[in-house]
Amino acid sequence: MHKIACLIGTLLALSLAVAGPAVADDPEFLMEVGTVAPAGSPWANQLKQFKSEVQEATGGRLKVKLRLGRGNERSLARRVQMGSMQAFAGSVGGMSSIVREANVIESPYLFENFEVADKALDDPEVTKQVKQVLAKRGLIFGIWGENGYRSYFSKQKIRTPDDMKGIRFRSQESLVHVETYEAFGATPVPIDNGNTLMSVQTGVVDGFDNTPLFAMAGSWYQGLKDGERNLFLSRHCYQPALLVYSKKWFDTIPKDIQAVITDLDHGLTVMGRDQVRQIEPVLLKNLKRYGYDVYEPSAEELAAFKEKQKGVADRVAKEMGAAGVKLLKAIRNTM
Repeated sequence: MHKIACLIGTLLALSLAVAGPAVADDPEFLMEVGTVAPAGSPWANQLKQFKSEVQEATGGRLKVKLRLGRGNERSLARRVQMGSMQAFAGSVGGMSSIVREANVIESPYLFENFEVADKALDDPEVTKQVKQVLAKRGLIFGIWGENGYRSYFSKQKIRTPDDMKGIRFRSQESLVHVETYEAFGATPVPIDNGNTLMSVQTGVVDGFDNTPLFAMAGSWYQGLKDGERNLFLSRHCYQPALLVYSKKWFDTIPKDIQAVITDLDHGLTVMGRDQVRQIEPVLLKNLKRYGYDVYEPSAEELAAFKEKQKGVADRVAKEMGAAGVKLLKAIRNTM
């Protein structure tokens, strides 16, 4: 996994090598940021830039320690909620077991393209509602990040929704991901990210969905055998990421430092998004080199998949209660 992560960083010269300002030997405050993102990935680079800017803005009073490639997202998010770690950077899906309303954001085919997704997530009303549902669970919003558009990696070739029936897919441990698979007639098997590769290798599941970036960075692509490597570019789920802080810890730091870490330059988010989007074409070429049949469906072919997913977003939002419905409405209002 380390070799792949380094390759990803090298491909587009994304490693920033940000040293940041000098930090006192005994800084007043410490922020540990837990994330499953490996070193060399765009998300790790975005966090390095975050670290540099925060330490500079606080004059070294706040030291940021990045814990890259650690644990699984659900446990990391829980630790931050409980206050045993100061910050967590991960996918919205990884946070959805705690912040249930977040499931709405990863509804299938909710965001037609990157431009639509950016407009929605950068909208003040949408951000306000996200901050509110996070705060109710003891989390403070920092910045948006990005995993990208998820697609299907599987032993079987997929061309139509019917091809999904009966396939055992690893599912992210998130309600909306489970319901998305079930709408196709597939069999979702919720598995944490740390056990996914082994589950694919041992045949517990027949495939998984994720972005080409994470499939490469996490070495998941290696789980499928030669001759059974298929990638259907469904791009069914746009998955943003979030940096959040523990409210228990946040309330113990001075107001001026609180302001620094909650009023970050939007350029940090733009940088993270740009890196993810620039690297995907290179990753797809590499997947082909590793024996993957990478299939780009036509608009007509995708229409059948979208039809199967109609109603999932509204159904999930209703299950999340009034706040979920309100968040989905705010997102759609930006469109």
